[in-house]
Amino acid sequence: MDSLTQIVLGAAVGEAVAGRKMGAKAAFWGAIAGTIPDLDVFLRGFYHPIDAALIHRGFSHSLVFAILMGPLLGWLIHRFYKKRYEQKAWMWLFFLGIVTHPLLDIFTNYGTEFLWPFSLRITFNTVFVIDPLYTVPFMFTLLVALFMKRDNPKRKKWNMFGIYYSSAYLLWGVVVKLFILSNATNYFAENGMKTTNPMVTPMPLTSFYWMVLTEDDQNYYVGYKSIFYAFNPKDIDTIQKDKTSLYKVKWNGKNYAKQLDFITNGYYTTVQTEDSMYFYDLRFGLTSKLSDGKLKNVIKGYGMVIDNGTVQKTEDIMPFKSLKKVTFGKYLHKIFSNE
Repeated sequence: MDSLTQIVLGAAVGEAVAGRKMGAKAAFWGAIAGTIPDLDVFLRGFYHPIDAALIHRGFSHSLVFAILMGPLLGWLIHRFYKKRYEQKAWMWLFFLGIVTHPLLDIFTNYGTEFLWPFSLRITFNTVFVIDPLYTVPFMFTLLVALFMKRDNPKRKKWNMFGIYYSSAYLLWGVVVKLFILSNATNYFAENGMKTTNPMVTPMPLTSFYWMVLTEDDQNYYVGYKSIFYAFNPKDIDTIQKDKTSLYKVKWNGKNYAKQLDFITNGYYTTVQTEDSMYFYDLRFGLTSKLSDGKLKNVIKGYGMVIDNGTVQKTEDIMPFKSLKKVTFGKYLHKIFSNE
């Protein structure tokens, strides 16, 4: 999830663990604990772009990391405050503040290596990385709690209500996804399309609107399902499939073909020209609904410079220019109405 959401979650956890004893200090240090796992982003510049994608949400987002860092940071902060508060409370605060970060990230489509050193990346893919319906109410209840005196019983109730709400929202996403996933291939079959291997992921900023990705031998098909109206076959986007070029090109150094297949869970395609190859990670979808159909760019991928059939350089593809054509008003309208 985004940094603000992780700060809110960490602060709420810190408040729940030791707010009555420490007051606002508990939420402050909980917020810091909640941001610690994402410090791995500062390492990305030292690695190849594809290696960097594997490092992010790796060790720092694991249970092992929380078990190691929780007691260590708890011990250090206990001494920083000259043993004013119980060391056990500090240890629990940092352990829970850190471990809840990757647990939340598991619900996003990139997931985490929570069981590191095993390379399995666990993902439920049921909440978008930025979702105001999750963050804003949670932040509101936390702020209300923090403005109350620490011995006010309503302070704990407000904070816990936010935690319960955020947990219920995550559960809601799982239920909605399972319902849509159970009908995914039927949506396309009604349009005479025989597809397999469906993937369902939430669209930006909401759990009310979902992308449904399926495939056949030649193409990927991207459909969109709102919980407020029936699936519309006219909204389907088609992406030509090419999964062979990735394994045909040579690499100057390490061969990243298997890593790219692993990162995307096999949902990818490539477009090759004489001097370049574009690798598209289809889990993140297209820009078509965000731009009211004006653009159909793949949101995430890699561009590779090819010289004499060999990949010489790899760069991230992030269509920042496409953001200028985002029409949030029409996108929000699309969530609630198919008119």
